[in-house]
Amino acid sequence: MTHTFLLEPGRWTLEGTWLERNGMLVPVKGKTLVAWSREDWFNMVTKLIFPGSDRHEITLQYRGHFDLGERQYTFVLQHSDLGRVEGEGWIAPESIVQRFWVLGDRKHRRSGFETLHRLSPNTYHHSSGLMAGHYLVSAMEATLERIATEQNQ
Repeated sequence: MTHTFLLEPGRWTLEGTWLERNGMLVPVKGKTLVAWSREDWFNMVTKLIFPGSDRHEITLQYRGHFDLGERQYTFVLQHSDLGRVEGEGWIAPESIVQRFWVLGDRKHRRSGFETLHRLSPNTYHHSSGLMAGHYLVSAMEATLERIATEQNQ
């Protein structure tokens, strides 16, 4: 079984929970679009909303590059809350692991991680966290489901 998230173009829905330091669990929903412009470059856009909460939505716009034949990639990200972000990812047999760091953020030294564990070709479990210095400040757990199209049915 190979990865369908990120490695193939597609549309995905996300549903789960968001937790901030000293905060309550908040439901989170979202959509992700993955597109490939050339064989080794991808674009990904994600929008997260928080139904029933006063937390504002989050948008993430990625542009990434794979070295041909490699299991590793780099990306830049424009994050609506964090600003400019850089990161790297690894493609493991059962998961995709990313780490990232906020550029020009000397005061807070924010960084984070994401793990996407493949449950089936069209379903992944997402777990992520954001850190400021050595402290975890938020975490998210969610399920990603691929939206069926004629191409991936």
